[in-house]
Order: sequence, then C-alpha cells, then structure tokens
Amino acid sequence: MNISPSPHVAGEYSVKKIMYGVIMALMPALVASVYYFGMGAIIVTLVAVISSVLFEFLIQKYIIKGEITVFDGSAVLTGLLLAFNVPSNLPIGIIIIGALIAVGVGKMSFGGLGQNPFNPALVGRVFLLISFPVQMTSWPIPKGWATGYADAVTGATPLGVIKEGIKNGEAMSNLMNSIPSHMQQFMGHMGGSMGEISAVALLLGFAYMLYKKIITWHIPVYLIGTVFIFSAILHFANPKQFVDPFFNILTGGVMLGAIFMATDMVTSPMTPKGMAIFAIGIAVLTVLIRAFGAYPEGVSFAILIMNAFVPIINKYVKPKRFGEEVKNGK
Repeated sequence: MNISPSPHVAGEYSVKKIMYGVIMALMPALVASVYYFGMGAIIVTLVAVISSVLFEFLIQKYIIKGEITVFDGSAVLTGLLLAFNVPSNLPIGIIIIGALIAVGVGKMSFGGLGQNPFNPALVGRVFLLISFPVQMTSWPIPKGWATGYADAVTGATPLGVIKEGIKNGEAMSNLMNSIPSHMQQFMGHMGGSMGEISAVALLLGFAYMLYKKIITWHIPVYLIGTVFIFSAILHFANPKQFVDPFFNILTGGVMLGAIFMATDMVTSPMTPKGMAIFAIGIAVLTVLIRAFGAYPEGVSFAILIMNAFVPIINKYVKPKRFGEEVKNGK
C-alpha cells in the first residue's frame, strides 16, 4: 500500500484544461483586435505564440533537459498575452526578443510553470518597453480588418493624448473632445495594444472564465472597482487635472490586466482576502503612475510590483489550519 500526503481528492481541472480555457476566453478580444488592426494583429499573434512555444521547447530540451511541457498550453498563453501587450505593428524581430525574455527569463529561469514569481508576458512587455520605447509606443490607428501591417497609420492612445495635453496646459474639456467617446472606448475603436482596445470583448472572456470556474471574481472586481473609486476621488477633487473614472477603466490595460494578467494563479495570492489586498495595491499603483508618473500607463508596472509582494501576502494572510492550536480555548 502506498501512503501519500493529502490532498486525496482529485479535482476536475488540470493545467492543460485551465490554460486552454483561458486561451478560449481571450478569443473575443483576439477577434476584436483582428477586426480593428487587420493583418498586423494576426502576424504579431502568430510570431509571439510560435516564438514562445519554440523557446520553451528548446530551453526544456537542451538547457534544463527535463520534461517537455509545451503542449500544456502555458507557452501558447504566454505568447498570446505578450501579443496582447504590444502594438499590432511591432517589428517581428522585436516580438521574438520579447518572447525569449518572457519565456526564458520570466518563466524558465525560475524553473518553469508554477515557480515563476512574475507574470512572464509582462516581464517581456516591460523589457521591450524599456529597450525599444519608440517601437513600443507607436500605436496603429484602428481602421478595420483590411488594415495592412507595415503601412498602418500611427497615433497616440487616449491615455497619451490626455497625459501630453495636461503637461502642455490644455483644458481637460478640449482634450476629452479630441479622443474617442466612452462608448467607442468600450467597443474598442481607439489606439493601443492589441488586448487593450475592446472592453466588451474582455468582459465576455471574463464571463466565460467565471462560468467555467477558471478564476474567481475577487481580483477583477476589486481591481477595477478600486481604480474607479480612486479615479473618482481625484477627478472630483480637481476635474481640470484628472480624468473621470470611466475613462480610467476603459482605456489602457486596466481591463486586460484585471481579468487576464493579475488573475494568473501562479503569481497571485491564494486566499480571497489576499486577492483583495493584491488587487487594491495594483489599482492604487496604476492610478498613481497614470496621474503623477512619467508614463501615461502603469498597469504592467503595478502588477509586477505587486507580484513581488505575493509571497508576503500568502505568508501573513491565510486561512486558519484545521487542528491549529488556539488560545483561551477559542
């Protein structure tokens, strides 16, 4: 008889099933990206996914020399999320570098899936942003599914327009009139990374993952809700300096980050209370960076910073263990 430690009850979910479930949840956003950015979105996605899978295979086979796990979907998901965090006209060579950093540094250098403290796709994205700032901030203007790859017209994102306008002393009312409306932002007709441009598509993916019980509601709701509340406080305190809360949650990476990046099981806390602390921290840092920092966007930096605090959160915020000794008989 073989005796093994608990748990002894097997769940219905496997790593492969969860990974491909998240990939399915990203499909509405991918369709929206292809619709707005055309062939550019397809090329960036294919290059990022193929490169991520290839690098993970090569590292596992020739460097780690361990089990080959490229078919569990995690490498595909890393590539897909990396593609969602870059412009749809990013040069192919830079995409390949981003995939190498995401998989090789952000994931495999720590031992592979389940051992990485930081979200691999965001590690790749931040590396590219620091190394190739011009290419990473040249955003194609959405034109429709027929848009080409190299000849797409570029322009600033709504966050960039507001940031630059405030810096130049322009009136907030004029700036808001020069960018897409909230409904256009919700549907996705604006410049930005591939996965940032359609809140409705991301919410469809969120609903699918909740239905499949791949994630819980805690991190997305706490994160988006805190961004909304904190932005509302700043806006009502000084509407000439700070944008309204709907703008803050519909533009940039708040939706993508809250639903698909911050909810990464490996790099997020285990308990609902820990998830709340984690999500609120991301939200506060995001708004602070947007409002007072040099970058118009702060979601990626905020998530990576809070990823570093996850071990501490898990250590001090955890449920009481069965059989734990209590004081005073309570």
